Amino acid sequence: MRGPLDIFAWSRALVTDELARLRYAASVEPGVQEASAMTFPAPRQRWVDSMVTPDDNLRSLEHPFLIVHGRDDRAIPVAHALHLLAVIPRSELHVFGQCGHWTQIEHAAAFAALVSDFLARAD
Repeated sequence: MRGPLDIFAWSRALVTDELARLRYAASVEPGVQEASAMTFPAPRQRWVDSMVTPDDNLRSLEHPFLIVHGRDDRAIPVAHALHLLAVIPRSELHVFGQCGHWTQIEHAAAFAALVSDFLARAD
């Protein structure tokens, strides 16, 4: 369980033995693995690929979009956020430095303020 946590978090202070233990314990609860397997049955990549929205559909979006990303995200590279910014007409991007996949955890206060401000401005 430590391996995925090391990928998600930029801050090593967040990746504790206790967090790994808690996440592992949650993952082996009865029914959890079965529910996960039902969500993405084999072949799993087929389901991941099916969740991708084509660029033409993204270009047609009319509402404002806030894209938030960690610059140091090792799960989903920041290049994906830059692509969304280039394709979605009314999008804006905020990239947190010294941040991995957990923007809402690693920069909780700034993340909350950013989202709150965006929602207050949205039309």
